[in-house]
Amino acid sequence: MKSAVETLSPTRAKLTVEVPFEELKPSLDAAYKKIAQQINVPGFRKGKVPPMVIDRQIGRGPILDEAINDALPKLYVQALQDNDIEPLAQPDIDITKFEDNETLEFTAEVDVRPEITLPELEGLEVTVDDVALTDDEVDEQVQNLRERFASLNDVDRAAGEGDFVVLDLKAMRDGEVVEGAEVSGMSYQVGRGGMLDGLDEALTGMAAGEEKTFESNLVGGDQTGLDVEVEVKVGAVKEQELPELDDEFAQTASEFDTVDELVADVRARLERNKRLEQAATARDAVLEKVLDLVEVPIPDAVVDQELNARRENVQQQLASAGLSLESYLDSEGQTLEEFESDLQERTRDAIAAQFVLDEVAKSQEIGVEQQELSEHIFRRAQQSGQDPNEFAKHMVEHNHIPEMVSEVVRGKALAIVVEGAKVVDDAGNHVELKNLRPDGTIGEPEAAVESDEATEATEATDEESAEA
Repeated sequence: MKSAVETLSPTRAKLTVEVPFEELKPSLDAAYKKIAQQINVPGFRKGKVPPMVIDRQIGRGPILDEAINDALPKLYVQALQDNDIEPLAQPDIDITKFEDNETLEFTAEVDVRPEITLPELEGLEVTVDDVALTDDEVDEQVQNLRERFASLNDVDRAAGEGDFVVLDLKAMRDGEVVEGAEVSGMSYQVGRGGMLDGLDEALTGMAAGEEKTFESNLVGGDQTGLDVEVEVKVGAVKEQELPELDDEFAQTASEFDTVDELVADVRARLERNKRLEQAATARDAVLEKVLDLVEVPIPDAVVDQELNARRENVQQQLASAGLSLESYLDSEGQTLEEFESDLQERTRDAIAAQFVLDEVAKSQEIGVEQQELSEHIFRRAQQSGQDPNEFAKHMVEHNHIPEMVSEVVRGKALAIVVEGAKVVDDAGNHVELKNLRPDGTIGEPEAAVESDEATEATEATDEESAEA
């Protein structure tokens, strides 16, 4: 088989393939065998009809068609391999010449992975925000912890912001209760929001036993946005009593003996989280810098395919939240045109990033260990709230393991690029990323660790020698 490739554009190639007729013999034999199982010829057992008899019965044409249908996919794949082409979509194949006992010729046009020339990646400079933690943020976290251990006490007064009320509520339209819009005995904190527009305003100033009606609209379910009349009745008003912030509370709410230790731990935890957020921002900034320095042509068909997948994913997420796309866009203050434009831009950037990171991985000869793949699958399962074993089984059964491998490879490629970059904060301080651990702490440099281990080993040997 001979093949040649013609570059039609940076993302599309045309293969021209010539196949001698004798190379089609395995497919011809398979075609005769298959058709022999499908026809009945007097004097011959099913499946044992000779090729010459099949030719007389149904003609040579169906045999050749069957052979071509069997051979083309294999020949196409072989041509891709021979010319080192990475396809991105299904090809458009056209048989340009084929007659019985003559050479088969066909062409295949296909979207291909573009050739990318990577810029100099070592020493890329990016700036990220400082890791700034305020006392107010620490106080807020401590306050949240106190609220978890708070008690609720009945009070004989009107409800105010921060109070809890026990309420009955129903939404009416044209005098009828809207299905699914009626609750009884529900506990609700005044001022929390997120339930019905106007509810907090209505509850403020209401005492136990009082009722009120107000106008609103539904915010969830199939009837999102429906204008309704809401009747609310307060059964009880409760005041939240927070525990004292002292050593006794620290011992109750945590493993610490003193409140100072508890607050110090909260501060350290927030600092670790902010460090992880800073690292994520740094990775995004470095990748964005790389994409600004390289031109990545992307086939429109690949973009369209990914866009459709992302649209479907958005629709599924909104449906599970009981929202329509229209209501979501309205809440975000975004038009459909703006949404589509933003989605297309993010899709193109994501595909370009994949191409670039794949090229980095190729240049660095990055591989994936089984342990790395297993850990990645476990994390993905946790993120989606699924059982890791069931998630892994689904990945295998639906042939998604190559996608998982690609994700690990790209993650390792990005880590290499980021580690080689010069990342500083707004104050000009170096941002440590190479030795940042998953929990947000900074580990010892690998070289230092190895040096310490070597020192310990040397000391141990010296001691053994002295003892001897």
